[in-house]
Amino acid sequence: MAKQKKPLYDPETGIHRAKIWEIALYALNNSSTNIYAMAFMYVTYFLTGFCGVGVVLAGTITTIMRIWDGVTDPFVGMMVDKTNTKFGKNRPFIVIGNVILFVTSGIIFHVTPNLPMAARFPFYIVMYMLYIIGYTCQCVVTKSAQSCLTNDPEQRPYFAIFDSIYNTVIFSVLPLYVTGTLMPKHGGAAAFTEPAFFQDLWLFCAALSAVCAVAAIAGLWRKDRLEFFGTGKVQKIGFKDYVDVISHNRAIQMLVVNASTDKLASSMMSNSVIMVMLYGIICGDYNQYGLMSAATSLPIVIGGILVIKFIASKMGQKTGMLVGTYACMICFGAMFLLFLLGNPKTLDIGMTNGLNFFTAAFVVLWVVGRSFNAMSGNLVIPMTADCADYEVYRTGKYVPGLMGTLFSFVDKLISSLAGTFVSLMLAGIGFTTVQPTQDTPYSAGIFWVTMACFVGAPMIGWICNIVAMHFYPLTKEFMAEIQEKVAEIKRQAQTENV
Repeated sequence: MAKQKKPLYDPETGIHRAKIWEIALYALNNSSTNIYAMAFMYVTYFLTGFCGVGVVLAGTITTIMRIWDGVTDPFVGMMVDKTNTKFGKNRPFIVIGNVILFVTSGIIFHVTPNLPMAARFPFYIVMYMLYIIGYTCQCVVTKSAQSCLTNDPEQRPYFAIFDSIYNTVIFSVLPLYVTGTLMPKHGGAAAFTEPAFFQDLWLFCAALSAVCAVAAIAGLWRKDRLEFFGTGKVQKIGFKDYVDVISHNRAIQMLVVNASTDKLASSMMSNSVIMVMLYGIICGDYNQYGLMSAATSLPIVIGGILVIKFIASKMGQKTGMLVGTYACMICFGAMFLLFLLGNPKTLDIGMTNGLNFFTAAFVVLWVVGRSFNAMSGNLVIPMTADCADYEVYRTGKYVPGLMGTLFSFVDKLISSLAGTFVSLMLAGIGFTTVQPTQDTPYSAGIFWVTMACFVGAPMIGWICNIVAMHFYPLTKEFMAEIQEKVAEIKRQAQTENV
């Protein structure tokens, strides 16, 4: 017998669902902002090369700007919670945010290098602060719109599936584009000193981000309406409501701890300088970075889909988070031993000299580890929607903007330290004025700094994840109870409006 298709709305349970293609398109909003974030991973090279900024200061400035990013979050979140237009609550912020990102980033990479040296750094700071406002506007929607798109516990992990697919593609295509196209075009290792390199990177990323933003708007079109919001009616949200959420919503408190520590660790692990040191210096060939990304992207996508589908969707998002975290710890611990005891110089993704043990082991551990990381890392966003529903259950207040921005505020404050930590460690081994490049000679200091960022920092973040999830209250069973209560609140609101 064929499996009966679930209705888009069940009045008895209050469960409203999205079409799978709507979730798929909506998830591209996160991709749209991640593309810009990926491009700005190279900004320390831009600052040291064109603005006359030292390595430590470049990393510190990145940290300060991320703090400013966090400061803008509550204000944008409050605007989202108060917004209810014919164009919806969330879609206007996607448009506004992406336009600001396009304009400000274009000005940064095209205008800054042509200014007098003394004016470059102040000009960059001002434009980047404006850039952050656009980034915040669009990012908030990634979290806030989750609750109106679907409240089906089995559907919400689908966002993580599509987000995992897109992130894997992005973090594979962009490094491959940089190492395989842009760097050869602009002089190899000297590319990071060429303004045209950053301008070409901007054009590629800006166009791709805009396409993703338009797709996300289309995905939200049907559901970004009042009847799908948490209480089904317009609410007045004040500052005291925000204070109450911060003080008493245990779910969002623990999710913030989980996500912020994980983000700090992952930002250090994927830092562009760390990738140069890992592949270019320790392994001896930076081109292996692009090849690795290309070769493992599809297996990671498939692995991520499978673990999210059969663990998070069936057992609940909290369980999925824990399973993914433990698996990541095992895989990355094994990778550290591989680099410590094996010979990284034999890494040969293209297998020009045949398959060897180091290459095979690294690829397998990377694919398995990243597949489970796709689950633990990407579940954070749909879990934010669970926290918003919990707040409706707890107080009757629907504050998805606050949930998204509170999460982002602390997340950005903590994760912003990644650039500073990396820069300080580099300075500790002698890199105070210039960044390491693929031509930098190997040293023990480079090895241990790379391992500290690539393995050590994620391990600390994952331990924090486990502790936070121990106190996270939203199990699969409790979420079913929450949705019944939210449905009752909506029915009461509809009765009052009749």
